[in-house]
Amino acid sequence: MTTPTTASTWEQLSEIAQKHTPARRVRRPGQSPSTAPIPSSLHKLPPDTTPPVLLYRDTNSWCPFCERVWFALEEKQIPFETEFIDLSNKPKWYTDLVPTTLVPAAKIEGELVYESKDILLALEARFPSPSLLPEDPEENAVARQWVEDAETNGFRNLAYKFLRETPTDADELANLQTTFEASLDELEQTLGKYPGPYFLSTFSLVDIMYSPHLDRLAANLPVYRGYQIKGNPRFPRINAWFAALNERPAYQRVRSDDTTNNLLLRRRFGIEPTGNALPLNTADSNAIQYRAEAAERLSDNHEVAIADIIKNSGVQALAVDGDITTIKEAVDLHLRLLAEYLIHGDSAPLPGGRTGGQNSIETTISAVGAIALAYVRNRVCAPRDMSAGAATTFRAAVDQVLASLY
Repeated sequence: MTTPTTASTWEQLSEIAQKHTPARRVRRPGQSPSTAPIPSSLHKLPPDTTPPVLLYRDTNSWCPFCERVWFALEEKQIPFETEFIDLSNKPKWYTDLVPTTLVPAAKIEGELVYESKDILLALEARFPSPSLLPEDPEENAVARQWVEDAETNGFRNLAYKFLRETPTDADELANLQTTFEASLDELEQTLGKYPGPYFLSTFSLVDIMYSPHLDRLAANLPVYRGYQIKGNPRFPRINAWFAALNERPAYQRVRSDDTTNNLLLRRRFGIEPTGNALPLNTADSNAIQYRAEAAERLSDNHEVAIADIIKNSGVQALAVDGDITTIKEAVDLHLRLLAEYLIHGDSAPLPGGRTGGQNSIETTISAVGAIALAYVRNRVCAPRDMSAGAATTFRAAVDQVLASLY
């Protein structure tokens, strides 16, 4: 079994990719995660200056409550640094520091604050400009009440009960759906109390309180309950709200993508899908900044990716006499071809040509590529590994490269 070597080197791919994307990450050798996003406002600090905020958050960037705080920090352009906490093995110093032992927590100019709502309000008090609460006193009071209501009105618990609990019969599930829809109706009505697409007259902490959970529900419910929020004519204001959020750069930095959200729900809670996976929203898949970001992240992490694929994908079964050298070379080649395709699109070479891999690439090499790419497609976690836009673009590119193998 021989491996063709027509792809560019990782160094060449990385150099080209970095020319087309502003996305950069800081390396964290020997730590998890191995990289972290650089806050968009960090450049505002003088050299060798400690950021005013230290955010304690989960290593996998799954936590919706941590996402709230990250969203606000990006919107308010507050320089910050992050300390990642392994939720499956929390360090004793952290459980001693934070009374709840939960994430998020933050040190704001040295003062410890925990619980996401309290952190958001503390950030607003300490860094009042740009404001995420209305200037008008009456609307400000409404905003503060709605921030409180987002924690106490039961919407979140009801939504996740509908999503995660296994009903004993169809009637119980129908009743859960009816109750959940009534709570969405209330949100729909609330969104109509002020002009514009947001809860208040401008984007605010209220939007930040709801966005992580509504995002996850909009991704999970079609797959696990056959229920649509996005595109549902019953909720035009909620859909306009989603569209407005999508235009915000800070939201694009912190949000996850639908595939990540759905894979995590199954892995963490053991819930089995009742419908098909959502189709990829490929509206941004041709945007060079996302294609280049995905290629740059793959180039930067190719050694870790290859080791993970060899260890966990089952591709070792294709090795002859236990020698994985050629298998490893084939995995490396297919990942480099994927990076080429991300950067160059349809002008990039593909392993199986464009008429079917059987006639243009050795069968075993094709099988190695199919296993490796299918595995890595669902290993990417946004925004832990790359932004949601880049992750969606990455998955769409994998689908195209896989199609060339068959």
